[in-house]
Amino acid sequence: MPANLVVGAQWGDEGKAKVIDYLSKDTDIIVRYQGGANAGHTVVVGGKKYIFHLVPSGIIYDNTTCVIGNGVVLDPEYFLKECADLESHGFKVKEKVLISDSCHILLPYHRLIDEAREAGSSPERKIGTTKKGIGMCYADKMLRNGVRAGDLLDKDVLKRKLTHILEVKNQELVKYYDLEPVNITEMYDFLLDFADKMGKNIVNTVYYLNSELQKGKRVLLEGAQGTGLDIDFGTYPYVTSSNPTTGGALAGSGVSFRYLQDVIGITKAYATRVGEGPFPSEILGEAGDVLRKLGGEYGSTTGRPRRCGWFDVQMIKHAVTVNGINSLVLTKIDVLSHYDSIPVVVGYEYKGKKLDFFPSQGLEDVKPLFAEFKGWKDDISGINSFSKLPTLCQSYIKSLQDLVNTKIGIVSTGPDREHTIIMD
Repeated sequence: MPANLVVGAQWGDEGKAKVIDYLSKDTDIIVRYQGGANAGHTVVVGGKKYIFHLVPSGIIYDNTTCVIGNGVVLDPEYFLKECADLESHGFKVKEKVLISDSCHILLPYHRLIDEAREAGSSPERKIGTTKKGIGMCYADKMLRNGVRAGDLLDKDVLKRKLTHILEVKNQELVKYYDLEPVNITEMYDFLLDFADKMGKNIVNTVYYLNSELQKGKRVLLEGAQGTGLDIDFGTYPYVTSSNPTTGGALAGSGVSFRYLQDVIGITKAYATRVGEGPFPSEILGEAGDVLRKLGGEYGSTTGRPRRCGWFDVQMIKHAVTVNGINSLVLTKIDVLSHYDSIPVVVGYEYKGKKLDFFPSQGLEDVKPLFAEFKGWKDDISGINSFSKLPTLCQSYIKSLQDLVNTKIGIVSTGPDREHTIIMD
């Protein structure tokens, strides 16, 4: 059986969790392949809202097994709190979640250093991180100076690694950031306690996933953030610390590319981003505030107001190319029912010349080229049939599909599972 992938086509917050939840009913295994607790996924079921950070949102379904892949950086403290919260709602999280033994463990000093670095950055160098230590943990991974989940299963290995790591980290904390050193005994005991609670869930997930695919199980890969925040293909340096794109899905799960069938890109009918960085279609001032309020555009993890803009064709075409997207899901189109006219960015101009691509550098200096589409001015919330949409709304959807030259397979008209149009 194949593995399918859901990937963000913008700067994250596109509504991936709702789509993953919708697809999970026909899936056996859901895999989170990158990122950490800096990302929030919101699912609404029967009017009740659930927010996920590390646990894959497919946990809501009884039939699914959820996997935290090797590409994730796992904050044990945050993870246990999330498990407790979900279990209070009746979900059997610890019975259904597997953690990769190669998954890197995010520790308190990662957060401390992250906060100190962001606080000490000049205004033009601030990235706008969530200060949850994600980048610091990935940096240690690349420096080969990290703790992995599998290390927690051997007390001697853990003690030896932790002793070496904290010798270096404590010097950094004290001498460079003027912070208190980390107590090795407290850290060791904390990790042993996590191993006592979750040790049986830590397995070789690369072997598990490929074995289950070979047996005919259906796998869905889910990431955090989106293409515009990819460390390689996004708006560097205003990006996340990992690869939310298709390459990151394979590297962060260990699933063989031979199993990958459908790559489903998620995009809002407009655009948002959180934090610093270039945003060609951004709506400034009061008009941006209006769209933010209409769409409820506030971060599910931080509560930060999201910057809002219009749909950007050039960005979506970039996401389609980088990820190999073969179908798109268009979310939050109901939010645009307020408008008489809807602008869309259909291209860029840079230094007087039209660009045919999404640039790796200089995006802050491009001039967006707009086209205008008539609004439908009717409330379409909850409509689940394309034929029942206003003609002008149908026209807007078809125009976006033509402009990005990629099939729009699903349209979301609201937050609930039932507020979904299957185009086919």
